Amino acid sequence: MINIGQFLARRAERAPDQEGLVFGSTRLTYGELNREANRVAHALAGLGVKKGDRVGILLMNSPRFCQLYFGLAKLGAVLVTLNWRLAPPELEWICANAGVTLLVFEREFLAAVEALRSRSTVARYVIADEPGVGWAASLDGLAVSAADSEPGLGGGDDDPLLIMYTSGTTGRPKGAVITHANVFWGSVTVLLTLDFRVRDRVLIVMPLYHIGALDYLTMCVHRGCTAILMRAFEPRAMLETIRGERVDTFLAVAAMLQALRDVPGFEEAVSSVRWLLCGAAPVPVPLIEAYARHDITIQQSYGLTETTGPAAVLGPERAIEKAGSTGTAFFHTEIRVVDDAGRDVPPRQVGEVLVRGAHVIREYWRDPEGTAQAIRDGWLHTGDLAWFDEEGFLSIADRKKDMIVSGGENIYPAEVESVLSGHPGIAEAAVIGVPDERWGEAPRAIVVPKPGAALTGEEVVAFCQGKLARYKIPRSVVIWTEPLPRNPTGKILKRVLRDTHGHKES
Repeated sequence: MINIGQFLARRAERAPDQEGLVFGSTRLTYGELNREANRVAHALAGLGVKKGDRVGILLMNSPRFCQLYFGLAKLGAVLVTLNWRLAPPELEWICANAGVTLLVFEREFLAAVEALRSRSTVARYVIADEPGVGWAASLDGLAVSAADSEPGLGGGDDDPLLIMYTSGTTGRPKGAVITHANVFWGSVTVLLTLDFRVRDRVLIVMPLYHIGALDYLTMCVHRGCTAILMRAFEPRAMLETIRGERVDTFLAVAAMLQALRDVPGFEEAVSSVRWLLCGAAPVPVPLIEAYARHDITIQQSYGLTETTGPAAVLGPERAIEKAGSTGTAFFHTEIRVVDDAGRDVPPRQVGEVLVRGAHVIREYWRDPEGTAQAIRDGWLHTGDLAWFDEEGFLSIADRKKDMIVSGGENIYPAEVESVLSGHPGIAEAAVIGVPDERWGEAPRAIVVPKPGAALTGEEVVAFCQGKLARYKIPRSVVIWTEPLPRNPTGKILKRVLRDTHGHKES
């Protein structure tokens, strides 16, 4: 049986004294990391957590997050990884939809959880650090006296391991159900495609609530690498960590790479790095060339939560020649580009990207309609538009669902538009992405006031505060006095809006 928690137990058996996890001054061998994961598992089992229970995780990157991941996997529980940037109403909806019975959070989010708790259906709360509060026990306190022996495996294979919520096109996110087998095959296909070596020192700075970072943690254990974990991204601190820990490789987005490049001492700090993986948006050629001058290859990747991470990647050999492409399929992955009738299109013709593989999810949580639309005959219909060149290299042309990618975070306009529709002075609203030097893209709202309403951009932005995660809040607002352009069926023509208002300055 494939159980992702057992990956850690096996690695601890094979290399108990190898450094497995580094987090600032905290250094844990694989043996120590596994024993801590077991203590967490026993502590939560003592609170009644069992196979199939959904446990919410609201933590920034930390050793506790890693221990919860592997420990809960051993129990057969399902982790609902929560984006800590979300507002309480967003967290409330996800917890209710997933049926979260227990929420583990860290003290930094105490105020948000208190706001959530007043309306949430979550039965129990556990604070990750000391001390506890009246309504939340301390995980540190529970784990210190718990057994460190292996708990019995509660599940595996096609049992759910994760429910990761992706932004929804209808204003509500969808829960991608990721199984133990999905994670296993996601790890295998990446390890067979990319140059991960035993005992590599792998930096993880992307948030662990994202599938990419959690993939990297899994792969470190699977391959026998050392995970160097950072709480969050900060350019100077990241460069110092790369220098001090002699990092071999890491995962990033283009905005992070540019920020690192601008820090004094960059060249010396990255001397140990062989290569890195970059996703979310194309890497500009000058940035690829800048890293290449320091003998670092940037491998551009394309993937989704629904593929448990990997789909396509551009290898180092042709990174410059094929810049802008996302390369070819990962090892155990198939990719097609099809027209609206489901027929494969010829080279250079744009169509929808379909992905198939054992790492592709089978369903969205409690969403049979969404599942039926997205997964047909084993193929995931991504909603992304792309084309192949004559050599089979994939290039993403556009987001069929109008998704905005801002600093590696996905923003679906419908979710923002749903909030804007609640403003008493707004008659209609549309959200598009505009170029942003720092984040790649940023959301812009085009709003039409109701008759007699005097709207300002500042007022629109303020209305979104507390209702949306900060990164989803429009960074610019256009007050438009004409009706928004629509097609004969009433759908807003985003293409027209992008042509008119999609420039950097508008």
